[in-house]
Amino acid sequence: MQIVLIHQPGGPEALQIEEVAEPMPNSGEVRIRALAIGVGRPDVLMRQGIYKWMPPLPATPGAELSGGVDAIGVGVSALKVGQRVLLSSRDLPQRGGCYVQSIVVPQNIPYVLPDGISFNDAVSLPNLQLALALLQAANLSPSSEKRAMLITGAAGGVAGMLSQLARVHGFQTIGTARSADKRAFALANGFDFVVDSNPETLTADVMKATAGQGVNLAYDHLGGAYLPACIRSLSPMGTAISFNIITGHPSSDVFSLMRELLGKSLGIRCFSMHTFDENEKNRRELMRQAIELMAAGKVLAPSPTVIPLTDVVKAHIVLDKGETLGKIVLSPQ
Repeated sequence: MQIVLIHQPGGPEALQIEEVAEPMPNSGEVRIRALAIGVGRPDVLMRQGIYKWMPPLPATPGAELSGGVDAIGVGVSALKVGQRVLLSSRDLPQRGGCYVQSIVVPQNIPYVLPDGISFNDAVSLPNLQLALALLQAANLSPSSEKRAMLITGAAGGVAGMLSQLARVHGFQTIGTARSADKRAFALANGFDFVVDSNPETLTADVMKATAGQGVNLAYDHLGGAYLPACIRSLSPMGTAISFNIITGHPSSDVFSLMRELLGKSLGIRCFSMHTFDENEKNRRELMRQAIELMAAGKVLAPSPTVIPLTDVVKAHIVLDKGETLGKIVLSPQ
């Protein structure tokens, strides 16, 4: 079978496809034949060798795959051959490992997929799980007031899930995007407003969209000049949640900014899904909720860009350019 390996970190060319023997399940294990593999930013960080939770080299990237159980080991009772499943590396001892045609894991790790969720859509479920965790981090409570949420990078996979969940909670959603195509995509995937991705005009645009009130919550994964702009866009008692810094550390002293805006009593939180690494019960419950929401049609996965596993280098070139709309999915068969 085919597997993707990183022997030396680098650009997309660091991803090497190799042929290896198909793995066989031992006692208590199942083998999953992959039918869809998700591609995301953690894979890029792993490829570059800068992922904070980097596995030892040679490493196989890939945080999620969906497919069917095609072999089981002795003593397996949780799953049977033919069942449709999702595998998330968040449930494995080591992140990554999903850029493969087949994988063997303990029987209690995969999630059973309802027939109503396609394999391509299923690899967006970890994004929905993350979006649910981000809302949990905000400690939301029921409210009768009109509330608004700002999400940077509105065309991204997590942003689209988060905007749909925000609507369920009664939030007006405002996103940022840097092109007309991305703005149209974000609007089609749940956002109420999408403004230009310019940190210099972001606060003014948000205030205009909220009639001067600002947003109760701001979710930022860009960092740089965006995080200070998000903080300035908050309403009194509002909270900014930083869950990545793609463009680098904040461009100004965040604590000084918070003191400047002291009269608004603002909050800021840094978030990582790795917080749930040792909290299996909560982590798996969040995924159960994600599966339930998608199966019921309450949250939809965006249309994917499907690329053969053999073109994994091309997939990462496309990902690095940041021009894709929706999830990139590798087709392994």
